[in-house]
This record gives sequence, structure tokens and C-alpha cells, in this order.
Amino acid sequence: MTRTPPDYVPGHGLLAGRGAVVTAAAGAGIGGATARRLLEEGARVLISDAHARRLKESEAELAAEFGADRVIALPCDVTDETQVAALFDLAAERHGRLDIVVNNAGLGGTADLVDMTDEQWDKVLDVTLNGTFRCTRAALRRMKAAGAGGVVVNNASVIGWRAQRGQAHYAAAKAGVMALTRCASLEAAAYGVRVNAVSPSLAMHPHLVKVTTPELLAELTSREAFGRHAEPWEVANVIVFLASGYSSYMTGEVLSVSSRHP
Repeated sequence: MTRTPPDYVPGHGLLAGRGAVVTAAAGAGIGGATARRLLEEGARVLISDAHARRLKESEAELAAEFGADRVIALPCDVTDETQVAALFDLAAERHGRLDIVVNNAGLGGTADLVDMTDEQWDKVLDVTLNGTFRCTRAALRRMKAAGAGGVVVNNASVIGWRAQRGQAHYAAAKAGVMALTRCASLEAAAYGVRVNAVSPSLAMHPHLVKVTTPELLAELTSREAFGRHAEPWEVANVIVFLASGYSSYMTGEVLSVSSRHP
């Protein structure tokens, strides 16, 4: 067993010239890591997030490293259809084409079902499942009209498969993302678009630390086969694989990015 993360994998130009959108891409989580990995692989990336200040900071950091011509940002609340439409319109305008969409936006929380309010349930479902639906719909409409194919990668979770106390709303939303992915893939195949998902277990980042107790994080980490949490970029690597030509015959799949014991 090793508790040391592997060496960072350098880019290989797998996505050179592609135009991409990544939601919830501000900060140091999976979305931010994915935006960076796409840029390292040669893509042009439109990043979005509901947190405008953090998004602006992320845009400035990435633009300084990869060039302002390859990174743009637009705040977007995925619960607002008008904002979602504006996001994808900007992507088509600035990229010229829409090749890759990574639906990473999601919202969690912890509450036993007997104590959970309708508002708590609705908020998690609206961001995590409905938001993924809105963005997938927007992407597929534009990809279908363009007739040039494309790839959608949704971020699910092992909690969509495996029970965890206090996570009924989040688990239901992520299981819904998995089902949405499979159904959308059958429809999108007719016009050459692939739709897949990743299902991470424990990928550590600052926001997760803020909203999760140290005791729960320790318990979850102890259940990982490698004895450590995933680095966000390790999940992003699998997203890059699904966005690239290396997965050209894969659609409707939900890939577990996990070393977690059952």
C-alpha cells in the first residue's frame, strides 16, 4: 500500500485545437483541475462557476500560464436556464465550435432523511441533477446543429452507487446523473456525440475540507484501497481520457475513479 500520490502526468497534446466548457471550474477542486488538464492537452477552455470572484481569480491564473487567447470565463448559475444558454452561446462564439463539455457543477450537504427539509432536498437536486440536465441539453442542441460530433463528460459520484448516511439527496442526484448519462448517450449517438461520466470517490480539495468533519474524512480515507484520497488531477486525467480520441468507442459509460472498498 502506498499513501503517496504518483507523479503528475504531463500533457501530450491529446486535445489540441478543441473548444471546451467546464462548469464549477473555479478553485482547486475537480473542475479547476480539469480545466488545467484540458489546457495542458492543447484545448481552448471556457470556465464557469457561480462564484464570480473565485472564477475571475482562476481565469487570471490560467490565462497567465496558458495565454489569454485560450482561457475565457463567464459566471454561470446552472439552476438558471438563461445563464446556461448564455454560457454555451459564448462558447460557440469564442471557440467557433463546441467539442467538449464537462458538467462538474454539483452541491452536497449532510442531513438525515427524517430531518431533511424540502428546501435542502430541492437545492441539491436542482444544482446537481437539474443543472447537469440543463447543461447537457444545451450542449447537445448545439452539437447536433453543428453536425461535427463532440463529447460530454458528467461528474457523478460513487455515492450514486453506494449508500452513505446523511446523503440521500446527493446520492439520489448523482444516481440521476448516471441515468441521465446513459439515456442521453443513446440519443446523442445518432449525431456522433459521446456522453460518459466519471464517478469519483474521495478527491480532496479545500472546499471539501471546509464542509466535512475531520472524523468523516478520516473514515472515508481509511476505506480507500491505496490508503489515501485521490488528487483532483487524478480524476481530471480520466475526464481527459473520456474527452479524447482514446475513448472513441465509449458512450453511456460511468467510469469509477476510485480505490474505495465496497
